Amino acid sequence: MTFETKLKQWTTLGLGTVLMTGALAGCSEPATPSNETPAEVAQPDSAETPVTSAAEPAAVVGEGESGMGGEGEGGEGEGGVSIEAAYTDPVVYKSAVAVAMAHVLAARDAFAEGEKEAAAEMYAHPVSEVLFDMEPVFQAQGVADFTDLFTDTSAAVFADESQDQINARTDAILKALDAAAIKAPATDKSEGYVSARVVADQINRASAMYRAALETDRYEPYLDGYGFYQTAEKKFTENEAVIKADNADGAAAIRRALTALSSAYPTALRPDPMTGDTSAISVANSEVLLTLSE
Repeated sequence: MTFETKLKQWTTLGLGTVLMTGALAGCSEPATPSNETPAEVAQPDSAETPVTSAAEPAAVVGEGESGMGGEGEGGEGEGGVSIEAAYTDPVVYKSAVAVAMAHVLAARDAFAEGEKEAAAEMYAHPVSEVLFDMEPVFQAQGVADFTDLFTDTSAAVFADESQDQINARTDAILKALDAAAIKAPATDKSEGYVSARVVADQINRASAMYRAALETDRYEPYLDGYGFYQTAEKKFTENEAVIKADNADGAAAIRRALTALSSAYPTALRPDPMTGDTSAISVANSEVLLTLSE
């Protein structure tokens, strides 16, 4: 399906304009493109450029979840993922998949809490933020296009489908994302090495988004961070054994960071007041990055 055909479909759902501009309210504003060279090791809660090698988790820029606004230096997509690196680096590739997954988990849980508009937008947003940029990479890895699953689910929310129906659609998206992740580029690094850095990327994003959420009364930054936290928890649970076998200290640091984030993101609804310990979160995030650095 061509971009033009998809855009016509989205326009009928009222999504065409926002997807073209990247202005969906379900996610924070992208950061300004940067010409700086990526750091050798990502800094905790940093505003540096995104991951470009398997040695470092992707960093988050500024207030938003994005690494680069649009196509930045080195071909970074809006979601803070180096598209060029994704062709050969499984950490970058799987981090892109994880960003899409974070939106889906947040959307599902927001829908369950009655936040239908936010849920619909969160289901649709990964298409413009990550999947368009990653499309040629997915093609190179033999992954069939699955973006319609996202836009169809967004439309289903507006069509007043039930929680069970939305959950079933969400499960289909998660299955497609897992299938895409399996086709990540080959590497001589261990499964534990790759998995730990994908989890660390999500932790770093969740940590940065919590600080951003504290600076505004908007719901969206909190919901973004909630999705990143949920994805980090999910991926760590699935891969804890191999991560621990590869780096026991790294696994322990990840668990401490997830514990700190669990208090900051108790539900998909933004707490009032927000009482997460930002210092503890930042310290835990730093420990994860340090234990995984080489």
